[in-house]
Amino acid sequence: MSLASRFSSVLRSVLRSPAARRAARDIGRSVVDAVQDRRDGTSGGTAGRSGADLAQEARSRQGAPGSGPEAADGALADRPSSPPLALDYSPRDDEDADPGEIAWAWVPFEEDITRGKDRPVLVLARERDEHGEVLVALMLTSRDRGDAVHVDEHGATWVDIGTGAWDSRGRDSEVRADRLLRLRPASVRREGAKLSRERYDQVARVVREVHGWSL
Repeated sequence: MSLASRFSSVLRSVLRSPAARRAARDIGRSVVDAVQDRRDGTSGGTAGRSGADLAQEARSRQGAPGSGPEAADGALADRPSSPPLALDYSPRDDEDADPGEIAWAWVPFEEDITRGKDRPVLVLARERDEHGEVLVALMLTSRDRGDAVHVDEHGATWVDIGTGAWDSRGRDSEVRADRLLRLRPASVRREGAKLSRERYDQVARVVREVHGWSL
């Protein structure tokens, strides 16, 4: 067998590994995020920077197992749909992230909670576990996938929440209703803005429908 054939065989074996495919997908997604952030003006331009540079930065943005906010605060698995969650709009003018407020926090990736990125979230509710208080939140994005409530090609349910002070460019935002993030209050960087009661109630209605909770 030639060297090229051997290399091709090894490469095919690696790509059949779920872990390898997951790692490649995470790095690729983070490269896209890094480029998008630069276009949005959150950091310097990409002129003169190679793809390898962007990939290395993407890996740094992801963080490594055992480092970053997930090591300090403990990355938490997503909340299951059961038992039902009490949803109560209760923003307050204090330093804490409250239900109905947009905040910035380190959010773990769905495929691997030891990796993640800093992003805005909508705080949906508070609850407690054996280690203390937990924020239940929904990830937020400014990438417009459609109007009102819609399901994307991956089966995720998104709810349009319009524009607000959380986005300096005034872009329409959406929250993902089917994934319930669990965050320690210490992982929240800062509060961004308050969602209106009407918008919160709309999100809460969709969350209840998606997770099968009765009113």
